[in-house]
Amino acid sequence: MPRLHRLTQRLLADRRGATAVEYGLIVALVVIAIITAIMAVANVTSGMWNNVNTRVDEVMR
Repeated sequence: MPRLHRLTQRLLADRRGATAVEYGLIVALVVIAIITAIMAVANVTSGMWNNVNTRVDEVMR
């Protein structure tokens, strides 16, 4: 048990790699924001093209 405690304390005190982890989290948040924005634009664009298709079908009849 003391060995586990020492290991835990050592891991909590070690700050190496913290910056890389922070940058990784920032990149993940940016990617999520980009995907969300693309999905929103795709939904609007899809609706627009469906409307265009409907209007063209009406005109062609």
